This record gives sequence, C-alpha cells and structure tokens, in this order.
Amino acid sequence: MKYETVIGLEVHIEMATESKIFCSCSAKFGAEQNEHVCPACCGMPGMLPVVNRHVVDLGMNAGMMLNCHINRTTTFDKKSYYYPDLPSSYQTTQWFAPVAVNGTVTIETANGKKDIRIKQIHMEEDAGKLVHDDWTDTTLVDFNRTSVPLIEIVSQPDLSSAEEVVAYLERLRSLLRFAKVSECRMEQGSMRCDVNLSVRPEGSDKLGVRTEMKNMNSLSAIVRAIEYETARHIDALENGTEELVQETRRWDDIKGKSFAMRNKETAGDYRYFPDPNVMPVVIDDAWYDSIKASLPEFPEVKRARYIDAYGLSEYDADMLTQSRALCDCFEAAYAECKNAKEAANWLISDCMNILNKSQKTADQLTLDGKALGELILLVLDGKVGRGNAKKILIAMFDEKLDPAKYAEEQGFIVSNDTGAIEAIVKTVVAADPKSVADYKNGKEKALMALFGKCMRELKGNCDPQVLQKLLKDTIDSL
Repeated sequence: MKYETVIGLEVHIEMATESKIFCSCSAKFGAEQNEHVCPACCGMPGMLPVVNRHVVDLGMNAGMMLNCHINRTTTFDKKSYYYPDLPSSYQTTQWFAPVAVNGTVTIETANGKKDIRIKQIHMEEDAGKLVHDDWTDTTLVDFNRTSVPLIEIVSQPDLSSAEEVVAYLERLRSLLRFAKVSECRMEQGSMRCDVNLSVRPEGSDKLGVRTEMKNMNSLSAIVRAIEYETARHIDALENGTEELVQETRRWDDIKGKSFAMRNKETAGDYRYFPDPNVMPVVIDDAWYDSIKASLPEFPEVKRARYIDAYGLSEYDADMLTQSRALCDCFEAAYAECKNAKEAANWLISDCMNILNKSQKTADQLTLDGKALGELILLVLDGKVGRGNAKKILIAMFDEKLDPAKYAEEQGFIVSNDTGAIEAIVKTVVAADPKSVADYKNGKEKALMALFGKCMRELKGNCDPQVLQKLLKDTIDSL
C-alpha cells in the first residue's frame, strides 16, 4: 500500500524588539544568565503586564506579509501548564482572538507551486531556558528568555514532504526578514519549529495518528526527523511494530531517532481563559493603515526590478535580495553613484567579507548606503585607488564618516604629479635589474612585479594607467 505524509507546522518566531512583550527588560540575545530579568517577567505576585505596542506592530506586519486577515480587536489569554522554565505556571498567549488568521504562503519546489494555508498567527511570551549540567547532575534555569516576544505561525496540515517543509520555512524566513519582524536565526533560537506529522493511505481524506516533534532549530535536522518519523509510522502501520499514539516526541540528531516525551496535550488540557490583567488591543483604521503602508516590496518583486531596471545579473539580484539590509544599502548607494553593477559588487564581495570576518550576517549590516555610493564615485572618478578604498570601507564599518574627507586626511587621494611618480619608478627599476631583464626577455609577470613595488612605494595613490605607462617608458629607455 502507498502512503502519504501529512504535516502541519507551528513556527515560533522571536520578534526583533528591544524590550520584552510585557515589561521593559531587554529582549536582546547573548546576555549573561539571568541578566535581563525583573519581577514582572519572573512572575512575581502583584506585578501587572503592560503590552509592548511594537510587538503588536510586528504581529500585524507578519500577518499582512502572509496574506492574513488582521483581527481589529485582539486579546491575550492564559495557557496553563507547569514546567520549571515557566515561572507563572501559565503562558500569556492568544487563543480566542489572535492578531491574524486565515493566510496563505505560496512555496515552490521541484513539483511546482503550492499554497500553504495559515490557520493563525498569535503573539505570546517565550519561556525561560533550562540548562542541564551533567557534571553536577543539576538543572539550572536562565530566565533571560522569559517573556521575550514571539509570534507563533500555525499552518494547516497542507505540507506533504521534507522538501515542502524546507521551502515553506525558507519562504517564511525571507518574508519576515524583509519585513524586519525577526532575524529568524535558527542557530540562536529566534526561529524554532514544531513538526506535527501523520501518515495515511494515499488518497484517503482521514488523518492518521499525529505525533509532534518539538523545538526543531535546524533545517537539516528537520529533514532527517521527518524522514525518520515517516518511516516509523509506515513501519507501524504495515508491520505492526508498535502502536501509534498521539504524543510529543524529542528528536535526537546525534542518534538519528525520535523518542517519546509525553502524551500530546489537547486544547482542553491547557485550560485557556482570558487574561484579566491584559486589556484587549483595539486596532483602529489609522494604526492599521500605517502598518500596511510600511510593508516592504516582496523579495521576488524587488529581484525582478533589479534585473529589469538596473540591469543586474540574476546572481547579483539573488544575492542582494537575500537580505533587506543589503537591498536598502544597495538602493541608497545606487542613488548616489548611479552604477548598479559597482554597488552590487562592493556589497556582495567587500562588504560581505567584512561582515563574515566579524561573524555577522547580512541582516546586521548598518553601513550608510549613501556614503558607500560616495566611496564608489571616488574610485570611478580615479580620485582614490581601489586598494585604499577598501581601507576606507573598513573604517566606515567602525564609524560614520565622509569618505572624501577621510581619504584626504589619510593621504589616499591619487596624485597627478607625474614627476614624483617617475622618480619612484626609476628608483624601483634601478633596484631590481633582474625583473627588468626578465620583462625584456618576454616575461610579462616581471612587469607586474615591478608595478606592484611601485604601487607599494606610492601607497596606492596613483592612477594605475599612468604608472604603467611611465614604467614601460622607463624600462624601454634603458
């Protein structure tokens, strides 16, 4: 018998806010344990939550990017369950009136395009983090993550393979990064995924027994987990190797297996009820319209425009549209220098090299695009050599500066004094008779060696064409 896999996803996205959802503690990643904690996010009695408006902004933004209906009145509810990293023994989330419902995301795989329905997007607070210390056989709790704002994107069970799941997650990541809702960095936990999976006979409209794999945070692990769990379900149905039950399972990526954790809870187990401490949020027309007006151009639309209007190659357009920050910087640079290819090259090559060395992503680019365009013009106009321009670019990552003024201060402006250049050329040629002889014997590389020595002596402040002509003329005159 042939079987088909049915998959629904619950994707948890950590929102790009400075502070937490119900208090003013920092929501930034990377602090020391329990550094960003206050009585409110620690669940101390008597502390009342105050909704962070920017969280609602980003929730609406995400909903609009995913073609959802925005509920004009959205409410918060208590989800009751006990776990050591949840200090209040309940999570403030949304159940009865989430911020967004009934959306659609279109994905594309080898089998073509497919629409994945979004059931809802709801805002909620994150839980803390348990740290297991095997050496002392203890478990510690870090509450920094407690009350960090999340949206949970719940899909309908419309996915049927690991390939579709990866395409769906990559599409979500692209859209939400462009909307600046989140950095969606799975390695930092700002994008996590619960995989709900069942198997049924091909053509059946009845869903099989569903299992859930929690907190998956890498695409490769998700693929392996789906493949393993699908095979386990089919083996159980075909050969009776085990009785399938609705449960939550943990994926062990090292062992390549999933293990039962607990029986899968139902909505009734969580005893949802409205949170009396958090007032309903009413989204009026002005608020709604301001968020809608702030939506960015979709990545694929921007990509097509870069190719058609700016004449960029598909590769360059693909690289730039992987990040909203790259696109913003590119457009500002192009507006200044009017050379799309140069602007793209500097960003894709030089700027990304600097970011990579700093272990930063393209989304963390803060370079002033206008200043980059000014730097490109200095190179195109022959006022600054490319080597020195790269030094200026590195300085621009550290502080905001005027490229032309900085170039002058550092002595990077190209010299037009042919007499001074010729003096350096004669000194270099006299000091290296072997390279001169090699060049005269037909070895072109010898000329480049002499050229490089001259450039070093001139500190790059020379028109390469002028230098090359003076170098050849000097050698020919010997």
